[in-house]
Amino acid sequence: MARPGGFEVAEQQQQQVLSRQQERHYRLLAELQALVKALPSACQQRLSYTTLSELALALLDGTVFEIVQGLLEIQHLTEKNLYSQRRQLHSEHRGLKQELFHRHKEAQQCCRPHNLPLLRAAQQREMEAMEQQIREEQRMMDEKIVLELDQKVIDQQSTLEKAGVSGFYITTNPQELTLQMNLLELIRKLQQKEAEAEKTFS
Repeated sequence: MARPGGFEVAEQQQQQVLSRQQERHYRLLAELQALVKALPSACQQRLSYTTLSELALALLDGTVFEIVQGLLEIQHLTEKNLYSQRRQLHSEHRGLKQELFHRHKEAQQCCRPHNLPLLRAAQQREMEAMEQQIREEQRMMDEKIVLELDQKVIDQQSTLEKAGVSGFYITTNPQELTLQMNLLELIRKLQQKEAEAEKTFS
């Protein structure tokens, strides 16, 4: 019994979509395999054919490219913001030191000679206390920066894991982090290639 014509057309269209996706998958996989060759050999060994094939599948519809782009933009904004906070703190500290220096100088000029040694000793203690406070504030700022950047890494891992990108899950293991960084780099390079190819064809 012959099937209705409309159903056959729909099936053919579905077949074409599948074969286009298959072609795209093979192309992405081939490009990933070529890009992996530039990575350190230890990393190449960790990126099996299966992992790369799964990665190519995750990249098929372009959503992951957009996610990675978004994550990198957030990371750059965060880094810029933290850097400017650190610079701001540094400049505040410089201002405080200059202010204290001028205040000390004025006090010394108004001071009677026989009181000078006492005044200088007190000023030295005040300067050391300020230096200590500055060091402490800088240490706290650096800790805050490290924590915020660590949190960004966790956000990235979690987002990419939820998006089904092979190799991504929340971890602090240095080897796994290196592998994930290399995977991100592969996705980014592939995205650039795709964008260039689109420009060529458009």
